[in-house]
Amino acid sequence: MSDPNLEAKAPDPRFAAFVYFQAQNGGLFLGKIPNPSTGEPSVNIRAAHSVVDSLEMLSEKTKGNLNTGEEKLLKLAVDNLRKLFDEVSANHKDPSEA
Repeated sequence: MSDPNLEAKAPDPRFAAFVYFQAQNGGLFLGKIPNPSTGEPSVNIRAAHSVVDSLEMLSEKTKGNLNTGEEKLLKLAVDNLRKLFDEVSANHKDPSEA
């Protein structure tokens, strides 16, 4: 018999808030959301990579334990951030690597 909690379609609000928060941080670090302190966008590739890596790890470690809504939300966040990260990092030189 399958677990009815895994079949539920809506994500747990705490899980959704966590994923949204991480995705927002990814957007901030990739320069797509203005820095709240300065109002200007800035890019931090290392921080963005950490967010993407963390969400990818979460996706791997929670396989089979998320309901359908949570799976879709996490997959969307990972896919969108990975694509954006790849685009931004290909066009951005980290000043610490100069």
